[in-house]
Amino acid sequence: MAVVQEEIESKYDRIIELKAFDDSKLGVKGLVDAGLAKIPRMFIHPQHNLYEKSGPIDSHSNIPIIDLEGVKNDVTLHAKIINEVQKACENWGIFQIVNHGISEGILEEMIEGIRRFHEQDAEVKKEYYTRDFTKKASSASWRDALLITITPNPPDPIQLPLVCRDIVVEYSKQVKHLGYTLLELLSEALGLEPNHFKNMEFAKQGFFLAQYYPSCPEPELTLGTKRHTDPNFLTIVLQDQVGGLQILHENHWMDVPPIPGALVINTGDVLQIVTNGRFKSVEHRVLAQHEGPRISVASFFNSCFPPSSKVYTPIKELLSEENPPNDK
Repeated sequence: MAVVQEEIESKYDRIIELKAFDDSKLGVKGLVDAGLAKIPRMFIHPQHNLYEKSGPIDSHSNIPIIDLEGVKNDVTLHAKIINEVQKACENWGIFQIVNHGISEGILEEMIEGIRRFHEQDAEVKKEYYTRDFTKKASSASWRDALLITITPNPPDPIQLPLVCRDIVVEYSKQVKHLGYTLLELLSEALGLEPNHFKNMEFAKQGFFLAQYYPSCPEPELTLGTKRHTDPNFLTIVLQDQVGGLQILHENHWMDVPPIPGALVINTGDVLQIVTNGRFKSVEHRVLAQHEGPRISVASFFNSCFPPSSKVYTPIKELLSEENPPNDK
């Protein structure tokens, strides 16, 4: 009985703590700016999650890096790139791309625009305050986020934060175009017509999540983002040079090293389902660190907020007697 009461009180205390934190709308950065030396209990993760954090880590990453130079106008390079995309999606569920058509200047300005937003006066950014999508998580993540919904219609620029408005509009256009190219490559990597995924709903760009991970006084007790897979089709991630993103590959946590000018491509749960498990949805996380802030922008394709209840099934062209539908 005492144990049950203790659990009830613990949950009740967490609710109070979470509500007070959300009501302040100061975010994690507000805690850091206040000179916090100990992280609040709501951010402390369960021991089993923290034990995972100290598990085997292979820092010498061989995560694929794919050069998209010539993908549109060189038949030989196009075939080579399709083969590389196929292997990366089958074996890793993640790869980085370079020479993708978005200039380093645009990428750097997007990072700086998100930095400006999160580092402006708290009163100015309160109307855009965003926490985790669900309050059901047992522990909060050590990050702040700006959520920008793209579908069903692009946002009215006037509704975007002034300090990053122009670059968000421009980056959104360019990453959408890049997404179309990636959808064509994924289709061809499966032996389908180039427009197969584009002609389906997977070309829809759901939303941006522009994340800000402040420095943490006790990174050993929390996570920037807990272990998860992406529930959508495809994610394009822009990250700065701080690092902290990791993937789980063959039971080892591996760093995803920042590469100037590169973008990280994650395959999601929907892609794994429609390819009947041929392409993998990768588990990943972001560490909390003494160093910070870390800034990233995740662009989610075929993703709705809030999540929809639509049921996906494998593409019929990928099924056969030898390759029946996967129940998983």
